[in-house]
Amino acid sequence: MTTARPPGEPRRVAYLYLLPAFAVYAAFLLYPIGRAVQLSLYDWDGLSLGRWAGLDNYVAIVSDAGLRAAFGHALVLIVFYSAGPLAIGLALAAILNHAKVRGLGFFRTVVFLPQVVAMVVVAVAWRRVYAPDGTLNSLLGALGLDSLTRGWLGDYTFALPAVGVVGTWFETGLVTVLLLAGMSRIPSSLYEAARLDGAGAVREFFAVTLPSVRGEIAVALTLTVIAALRTFDLVYVTTRGGPGDSTSVPSYEVYHRAFGLSQIGSAAAIGVTLTVVIFVISFGINRFADRRVS
Repeated sequence: MTTARPPGEPRRVAYLYLLPAFAVYAAFLLYPIGRAVQLSLYDWDGLSLGRWAGLDNYVAIVSDAGLRAAFGHALVLIVFYSAGPLAIGLALAAILNHAKVRGLGFFRTVVFLPQVVAMVVVAVAWRRVYAPDGTLNSLLGALGLDSLTRGWLGDYTFALPAVGVVGTWFETGLVTVLLLAGMSRIPSSLYEAARLDGAGAVREFFAVTLPSVRGEIAVALTLTVIAALRTFDLVYVTTRGGPGDSTSVPSYEVYHRAFGLSQIGSAAAIGVTLTVVIFVISFGINRFADRRVS
């Protein structure tokens, strides 16, 4: 008895169709990652012959207080890049979705506008806002709050939160637009059923709106967490990791150690570790979202 073969080409033919795309993917992503892993196992200045270091560069990430602090700063930025925009975006999207604001398309364009501006331009503009004679201090002075004025990017306490606020402003528009798109697809019958059950606005939000946009929340968290962890240009333009190392982040440490200190192996180890951290966090977000949906 012969088993009927499924229609279409054999599976190996499908792999041949995928081969060109995989070759490009391997050449521009997999090979550089593999090369970075190789370099991370050496003590190399980029010019002379490298010396085998094994896992020493990875041990240094754990034992070096400065590197631990850099990863800690990146985790703090996640709060500003992800948690803040998500809370603001949920509130804005829920209000706009229910209020049926006229000119909603224009509003979406305005809030999304920071995403189409180069981060270097954003950083230069905000550096001027935070300058000792900049917009923020001028506003505080006009309000009679001169005691609160300071050089925000030069203050050990406020420099990192100041950088984080820029991230909040930058990512809020993206999160809001994503959530608005998700909320616009929620059937109105669900809201009507909730109202018939006596649900108020708050209960309606938690019972209907929030569960319906879990997928969009997962996408927003993934994008913003990755943006927070790989922040470089904003830190480079505004603070150069200072004052001291109070705003140093892993991406900046990769640049600083590779091109400033000629520690190529250490820079590669930080980059590989950062890649793994991003993958683990992104994987965890998506697994959690899939589990909640199922």
